[in-house]
Amino acid sequence: MSAAEYKHILRIAGKDIDGSRKIIVALSMVKGIGHNLAQVLLQSLKINPNIRLGFLTDKELADIESAIRDPARLGMPDWYLNRRKDVETGSNRHLITSDLDFMISNDIEREKSVMSWRGYRHMFGLRVRGQCTRTTGRKGGAVGVKKLARPTAGGPPGAPAPAAGGTQPAASAAATPAKVKDTPSKESEKK
Repeated sequence: MSAAEYKHILRIAGKDIDGSRKIIVALSMVKGIGHNLAQVLLQSLKINPNIRLGFLTDKELADIESAIRDPARLGMPDWYLNRRKDVETGSNRHLITSDLDFMISNDIEREKSVMSWRGYRHMFGLRVRGQCTRTTGRKGGAVGVKKLARPTAGGPPGAPAPAAGGTQPAASAAATPAKVKDTPSKESEKK
């Protein structure tokens, strides 16, 4: 292929991808397509996975686009698809890009609305799939004993500290004597 036919940027499934990338890596940049699925797609379309994306012909790009939209058409097993036995339709589908994000958020909202245990875990931002949470997943605010503000010099213990940015007036700071411990000097000890 000549340099004139090389494409520097290609659009696959609504994503702009650099033409200098290998095709298997470029396909896995599309959300919803992993390395394994990209490899199976290219094998079934009989396209070399090691060539650069910019050297593909328009026919090969069209074949890849149609295969991404409906991988089951190529005879791919159902367990490669990411939406098996859909709740609404009951069919096996493969979702990519924003469709995948939209469907995941709908699933989470449905679990929250029926008050399932998974919905509760999602609501409170906790781990959903049975992971241990004693030592990991400690994000967010701390839950525990609230620390009291340090008492001021002139106030009773437990009194609130002065407002932020507020300092003691110079007169009251000067009026508060500094406590000096009386220690006998070494000369008085000798006597």
